[in-house]
Amino acid sequence: MASKAILDQKQTLVNEVASKFEASSSTVVVNYRGLSVSEVTELRIKLREAGVEYKVYKNNIMKRAAESVEIDCLGDHFTGPSAIAFSEDVIAPAKVLYEFSRDHKALEIKGGYIEGQYADFDTIKELAEIPNMEGLLTMLAGSMLSPIKDVAIGLNMFAELEGDVKPVDAEEAQTEEVTEEATEEVAEETAEAAE
Repeated sequence: MASKAILDQKQTLVNEVASKFEASSSTVVVNYRGLSVSEVTELRIKLREAGVEYKVYKNNIMKRAAESVEIDCLGDHFTGPSAIAFSEDVIAPAKVLYEFSRDHKALEIKGGYIEGQYADFDTIKELAEIPNMEGLLTMLAGSMLSPIKDVAIGLNMFAELEGDVKPVDAEEAQTEEVTEEATEEVAEETAEAAE
């Protein structure tokens, strides 16, 4: 029979993992069997750079921790060599693990628990394919500038029909310049916000 010290040590580990489940917005469970030591090290570095904590615990510890915080949906995933990624960022673990698994077929994404709901592989893949904040802001800026450009073109066409104003290449160049400047400003603000 296990001594009290060992049982206390295991309970401390269960409590530690349970607190990580509660603190994270996104948790992803993976099977790392078949990855070399250098590949696991590369994966850990990428996850750490994205602000994701990646740990390997005994399956029993992870299962008990998940059950203690009422996350029963992950219990079946804690078999075989399992590692778990925790993050406060909803997309980061999905993105890093999915991109890594595309290049390293040995890494298998088993499932996850994201924002209080079970996430299967397909859900994690969808999250991974969402553009990052900089990409989203660039898309937003482009969609905001498009109507302004369309109005300018429409006004120019109206003026041509009326015969009052002849089209001037300088005006078109100025409109393009303003659009490019606005896009650059948004990209710079996005980069500053991301830092």
